[in-house]
Amino acid sequence: MFDTDEVLATFGLHGVHSGTYADALGWGETEGRPVIEAHCPADGELVGRVAASNADDYEALVAAAVETQKRWRMVPPPRRGEFVRRIGQLIEENLDALAAVVCLDTGKSTMEAKGELREAVDMSTLAAGQARMLYGYTQQSQRAEHRMYDQWLPLGVVGLISAYNFPAAVWAQNGFLSAIAGNTVIWKPSPKVPLTAIAVQKLVNRAAAELGCEGVFSLFVPEDADAGRLVADTRVAMISFTGSTTVGRKVAEVVGSTLGRRYQLECSGNNGCIVDETADLELAAKALTFGVLGTTGQRCTSTRRVIAHVSIADELVELMKKSFDQITIGDPRDPGTVVGPLIDRQAVEDYREVLAAAEREGATVVHGGKVLDRPGQYVEPAIVTGVRPHFAIARSETFVPIVSVLTYEELDEAIEIHNGVAQGLASGMHSTDLNHIETFLSARGSDCGIVRVNMGTTGADVGAAFGGEKETGGGRTAGSDAWKGFMRRQSVCVNWGGTSAWDNRIDL
Repeated sequence: MFDTDEVLATFGLHGVHSGTYADALGWGETEGRPVIEAHCPADGELVGRVAASNADDYEALVAAAVETQKRWRMVPPPRRGEFVRRIGQLIEENLDALAAVVCLDTGKSTMEAKGELREAVDMSTLAAGQARMLYGYTQQSQRAEHRMYDQWLPLGVVGLISAYNFPAAVWAQNGFLSAIAGNTVIWKPSPKVPLTAIAVQKLVNRAAAELGCEGVFSLFVPEDADAGRLVADTRVAMISFTGSTTVGRKVAEVVGSTLGRRYQLECSGNNGCIVDETADLELAAKALTFGVLGTTGQRCTSTRRVIAHVSIADELVELMKKSFDQITIGDPRDPGTVVGPLIDRQAVEDYREVLAAAEREGATVVHGGKVLDRPGQYVEPAIVTGVRPHFAIARSETFVPIVSVLTYEELDEAIEIHNGVAQGLASGMHSTDLNHIETFLSARGSDCGIVRVNMGTTGADVGAAFGGEKETGGGRTAGSDAWKGFMRRQSVCVNWGGTSAWDNRIDL
């Protein structure tokens, strides 16, 4: 195990640390501020104290972000890319210490924490390259001696609201694209994981000082999860939100009511995976196990539903039980741990209620399902069979390590079950039948933003656009052309011939 005091000292996190930062202001005041106590989910021990941001802090942050953006928008994009790449390098150089902070904040294993941070590093590399490729299109004007083209320009200030489960990766996905686009970023992380945000901000500050890019990123950590002030502020051109559909709907309503602003939502996922009668069941069981257990089921892409052909369902469940039994549940600071605790006591209560409700509706818990009697928020990952599509457990994002097993007889029935939920983030199919695979990938197949074949539903390649449909929100970030969501499009036409339409007697 790592030394907690040593890790905290690396980032100066002893005592009460400010949760507010803007370059024009420095770290905010700690006196007279409510204090957020950071407890490690592994044992409940207090590991840090953060002075929460208040309304005055917010006003100062926004004013500074608006002013900095006027300068930042004129910095050449490749130079912006150098800045985000340097941030990635500093994350990589401090990987072990920063992973330990993520572990203390979230309860995820050090292995998973490092994986998240490597994703942030990869995202910095992708964004740095993308900064040289903010392409528009040259188009052909109907007018003689005119040139017409599209170009992409900065939006302004971006408000970035992230959830507790991926406190660094979500910030990197959205923040790095925002920065190369010429925007400044105000980050409001979850108050459940404030230490990671502060540690990351300190690395950002180092990179900014080295490259003269101060003020691009600022930090706002209020006492609670309410981001209403940031969401409603018309000085903030865009809100990038990651969290529940319930809150995402409120974000959409508020931002949408002020025309000209925009939002990007990455909300709930209720991810299903079809396993057909031709599938490699051992491969499927392994992939599904990680999909259910990764981050203790607290991923938006976690596998919630397995939709298995009736002929192989029992065998698949037995193989999944064996895979579950091979996973070590324990203190995330132990290098051998794969699955750590849930984030807090409320999550444990949610776990209990999901299973109780499923049993009341007629489902059966065939594996796991117990809260472990030990310090910390530990539970046994559970497999639930006999689930019907209308059961509550199959219709909502549980956000705990529980998987429902449903059965089907015909592929069209499986797709109907799969698509018959409100969420539309990640989806999967295990099959060796090309026709089945192509059907699932067709317009009548998966209705989700992400499809993975013979893989788990979790895990993201930064080169692909990340996001989903329906109540997941419809936004995209990370790779492909997701950068366009952080910029505004402008159509340009230049008359270089010296005559007007009136002169030529053509249509005005």
